Amino acid sequence: MIPRSRHVKEIARRLRNFEVVAILGPRQIGKTTLARQVAEHQSGRFHHFDLEDPGALSRLAGDANLALRSLKGLVVIDEVQRLPNLFPLLRVLADRRPRPARFLVLGSASPDLLRQSSESLAGRINYYELNGLGLDEVGNQRLRRRWLRGGFPAAYLSQSNLTCFEWLESFARTFVERDLAQLGVRTPGATLRRFWAMLAHRHGQTWNSSEFARSFGVADTTVRHYLDILTDTLVVRQLPPWHADLKKRQVKAPKVYIRDSGVVHHLLGIRSAADLDVHPARGSTWEGLVLDLVMERLRTAGREFYYWRTHTGAEVDLFTVYGRERRGVEVKLTSAPTVTPSMRHAVADLDLTDLVVVHAGQTSFPMAERIRAVSAHRLLEDL
Repeated sequence: MIPRSRHVKEIARRLRNFEVVAILGPRQIGKTTLARQVAEHQSGRFHHFDLEDPGALSRLAGDANLALRSLKGLVVIDEVQRLPNLFPLLRVLADRRPRPARFLVLGSASPDLLRQSSESLAGRINYYELNGLGLDEVGNQRLRRRWLRGGFPAAYLSQSNLTCFEWLESFARTFVERDLAQLGVRTPGATLRRFWAMLAHRHGQTWNSSEFARSFGVADTTVRHYLDILTDTLVVRQLPPWHADLKKRQVKAPKVYIRDSGVVHHLLGIRSAADLDVHPARGSTWEGLVLDLVMERLRTAGREFYYWRTHTGAEVDLFTVYGRERRGVEVKLTSAPTVTPSMRHAVADLDLTDLVVVHAGQTSFPMAERIRAVSAHRLLEDL
């Protein structure tokens, strides 16, 4: 088990300020393990209800008020999407003064879960999105392994690449055949598995609904619905475009990424470091990995992320505004990045505080005014 100290401290902080905290993430990302680490950090009473356990489900489905009202300390409800009618009761229990208990609910994000929880617990609930293992958890020196295997703890910690990708196949099959149905998705699992695989081949590219619609023989709105399903369940990321107030024509469609590099490698048939080294998608999967790690590193309350691209070719892979700070990030799968005209245009047109070029080499160094190279192996120290 890998300690997830940064997440534990952040969730503990939120539990001090909110009556209910929800940890959202795909299955097997480590929500339950993290909740137990939070409980150990709290060092008080701890009650755990796993709604995949028939006994716990029966207990809360029967008389949840009787089961929960007398509890004190930290109450964890796992797989809460299986019993969404709990949220009105949680509102009543959260409003008690003094508060005998705090509630930590764990679930796979879905539109219904988010809507019902926000409607019932408005002002009382805080959402925390749990991503895959970060560099602070695996170490900079294991970046290549993290790239190949992804950030799901079971995949990353597998004894071999063979067992890693066997686990990822089991995860993908279970996700489309069982998990999506439990989240209320009615689209056939085989259809979404095919769509997911097609997305892997367009990983890191601008979304083109017409192209996907022609491949499936359906309307543009249908494939857009497929994309939104995978986005809402946190296995796909849509990175929206930033529209600067410029005379230049700018791209307005989102860029689409499979959120976990191990999953995208599985969907592409990449099973080893040797496969990855010769695969034409290695640049795009590297970009997706680095952007995910950078966003996790820069994640701050209120920060939003975009990309920017003009029809003349100027672009920034990641752009974020935070107060007066306007930061751009470019990702390069090279050990010797150089300043390009596109980078200079981005710095000028977006008035960037700085442009960080994350590369695969070992050293970080200044490249030009407001442009600096940062080694992906030194993200923790130099970003």
